[in-house]
Amino acid sequence: VQLQASGGGLVQPGGSLRLSCIISGFTLDFYATGYAIGWFRQAPRKEREWLSCISNSEGTTDYVDSVKGRFTVSRDNAKNTVYLQMNNLMPEDAAVYYCAVRAGSACRKVVAGYNYWGQGTLVTVSS
Repeated sequence: VQLQASGGGLVQPGGSLRLSCIISGFTLDFYATGYAIGWFRQAPRKEREWLSCISNSEGTTDYVDSVKGRFTVSRDNAKNTVYLQMNNLMPEDAAVYYCAVRAGSACRKVVAGYNYWGQGTLVTVSS
């Protein structure tokens, strides 16, 4: 299973970005159990932080409190792509953003809950 995250870049405070995560190479296990996609970020000298997740089947979503109302996760199953729309970005949102996938449709909020990871995309928030 491979994940390709993209869409990061430099944005001013208050601006928006949309990250994409294209997933390929699913095994039969993923189709049988369903899967969930998580978004994480890691700022310099900080631990990787869970932000959001979405299940592929029910479309159930969840968010960490710090991004609720600003970030929206969505999916396009036909394109095997998950998006993270980020609005009203703040300097503290600057980090490398990662997408990850887990077998099973339930969301998990920890790094260890995911089986495969993308390479990360850098988001810089600065004026």
